[in-house]
Amino acid sequence: MGEKTILVIIGSAPYAGSDAAWNALRLAATAREAGNKVRIFLINAGVDAGRKGIKPPENFFDLAAMLKEAALGGAEVKYCKTCIDRCGIGTGDMIEEIAAGSMKILHDWVMTSDKAVTF
Repeated sequence: MGEKTILVIIGSAPYAGSDAAWNALRLAATAREAGNKVRIFLINAGVDAGRKGIKPPENFFDLAAMLKEAALGGAEVKYCKTCIDRCGIGTGDMIEEIAAGSMKILHDWVMTSDKAVTF
């Protein structure tokens, strides 16, 4: 069947009463383990999953650590630079393993991925 590319778009705030961001990263990990190419794009409140120094609440997984693991495992991981600027978060506040992205990059990823899912 060949390698497929999946784009996982995370727009849900981490640790905000929803497991959406955690489940998105679990799906991304499963796709990587299955031999697929994985792209992860953080947008809207989802950019908080990639911020340094956010301590997960008790009994929650560390989403920043999961993003690092994804990036180090070969996933392309980017965050919306406009979103962090709008929220007053500086690029220095983001983990080093992920890079700034843009709407153009997101558009290109949507158009060149076999599947795109949003959380």
